[in-house]
Amino acid sequence: MSNTDVRGTARRTLVVIGLVLATALALGFVYATRRVLVWAVLAAFFAVALKPLVERLQRRLVRRRALATLLVFLAAFVLLAILAALILVPLFGELSRFADRAPELVRDARAGRGPVGQLLERTGARRYASEHSEQLRGFGGQLRQPAVGVLRGVVESIAGLITVVVLAYLMVLEAPRITRGLLAAAGDGQGERLRRVGREVSRTVTGYLTGNLLISVICGALTYAVLALTGVPFAAVIALLVAVADLIPLVGATLGAVIAAGAGFLHSPTAGVVVLVFFVVYQQVENHLLQPLILSRAVRLNPLTVLVSVLLAAELAGLLGALLAIPAAGIIQTLLREYGPRRLRPAPPAGPAARPGRPAGSTD
Repeated sequence: MSNTDVRGTARRTLVVIGLVLATALALGFVYATRRVLVWAVLAAFFAVALKPLVERLQRRLVRRRALATLLVFLAAFVLLAILAALILVPLFGELSRFADRAPELVRDARAGRGPVGQLLERTGARRYASEHSEQLRGFGGQLRQPAVGVLRGVVESIAGLITVVVLAYLMVLEAPRITRGLLAAAGDGQGERLRRVGREVSRTVTGYLTGNLLISVICGALTYAVLALTGVPFAAVIALLVAVADLIPLVGATLGAVIAAGAGFLHSPTAGVVVLVFFVVYQQVENHLLQPLILSRAVRLNPLTVLVSVLLAAELAGLLGALLAIPAAGIIQTLLREYGPRRLRPAPPAGPAARPGRPAGSTD
């Protein structure tokens, strides 16, 4: 082997080793900063969703972008505060009444009287509690120990929420400057394509949010109807909680089912069974019919693609993956349509965006 071949082999070996080390360092950096990256992804998600509202307000009423962005974010906070008040005020009132009645309920439960006592008597839980009272007291003492960890988690969640809001605000505020910089770096040839990709990405995220809200409204309305028909108290508050929980893809209906079924069983065993059966049926309908159909129209994805994307993302990245799976699939489809090989590009969506005489990827 000549010296030239030896030097070429050594150079290729060093390049491979360098690439492996760079990949390992990149993966280590991503793992070390995963919390910040998650916050940045969530902030970008909300920034893309709120950016069209800011631009519409800036065109029609407010010329200054900083003021338009501030007004849109304040409006979003007001809506969230109203929603939280609608949920929490009746809930706190009910908890206060429950606290006043707690001693009486405990006496009835110990004596086997009342709905709770009868339920404990039928399930054998009262007898088990009396036979294992020492173990239950020890378990209760253990539950008080992780209170510091719970408090730390609450503080971290609040800090994360504030960080996401600030990042989203700055992303929306600086969006024109970032866009101008990207277009200037891309040049005239790629500028129009980048604008088209940006419009499609914004439409995908906005369509996903709209479709998800529609599904949650349907879930909340049906839950209210079932709870009202079974006579469960505070049906409107519980239905609102279920609708908010249902914003989470795949598992949201399950969380709502726990809340509503628990309230149903506290009211009566019959109501609990009816509510539980309703949610078992509804969750199948939502996951395999409502979500694929509504979100496929809102995001312009094939229903099968919607379902497979959510299942795979939930398996890979848990709750965050399920939340971002559908807009991510829509963004990937947009990038494939613009930059992928021609034979691999998905067909243009049917509807107004694909009318004769217009380019396949053009938008209004």
